[in-house]
Amino acid sequence: MIATREITYDVDGLTIIAHLAQPESPGPWPAVLIGHDGVGLEEYQRQRADDLAAHGYLALAMDYHGGEVFFNRPDAMLARVMPILADVERMQAIGRAALDVLLAQPGVKSDRIAALGYGAGGQIVLELARIGVPFKAIAVVHPAFPDAKAEDWTDVTSTFLLCTGSEDPLCTPDHVLTFGRALQEAGADWRVNVYGGAEHAFWARPRNPDGSPAEGDAHTMTTVPGVSYHPEHATRAWRTVLDLFGETFRP
Repeated sequence: MIATREITYDVDGLTIIAHLAQPESPGPWPAVLIGHDGVGLEEYQRQRADDLAAHGYLALAMDYHGGEVFFNRPDAMLARVMPILADVERMQAIGRAALDVLLAQPGVKSDRIAALGYGAGGQIVLELARIGVPFKAIAVVHPAFPDAKAEDWTDVTSTFLLCTGSEDPLCTPDHVLTFGRALQEAGADWRVNVYGGAEHAFWARPRNPDGSPAEGDAHTMTTVPGVSYHPEHATRAWRTVLDLFGETFRP
């Protein structure tokens, strides 16, 4: 059995409530920092942390909304997220605070760390890599992207996995390949997965207004445009993330 617990800390003027998942095997362990999408830290990212722990990683799912989740309030979500994405130093501070908490845990292999980010959380972990955090691997799913300047990535030694849906209007395949071209010019190791027919947040199972899972693939609550659930690609994308980390940290 894995062990899980909440960890609180302060950053960005908020009390943060992160989710830590620890393997049952004795450490030390490679560690993974997880950044949630704009909606907030909810059950999906907690489950990703738990699954990573079951695979032998110490995983911390950060929180950058102070425990708030914007399930059916897209305007409020955008009002919170867009100023963060417009402020690189703010993103770095949010990400650095979470990483410091992860690295402070007993049993972490500080030279064997990786990152996983969704949406805005994807850009947060990318910004950490850009300022020198030595992630061995970074997986981002429909992320927001930093500026695609090759000179910003020449000293980054991470392996990158960039994922999006072919029908995602917010993180299009063109956005992904533009960033990929910057990584290519920088000499980075990178790969792209585009999931045919998938839209934005294709991993996010629809929910009812009370937060319970809804039947089918269509969201029953108001979302930003271009969001829908694709269960097959959600499973495939997660398998690809596990493959990347397994390749990177294989003994």
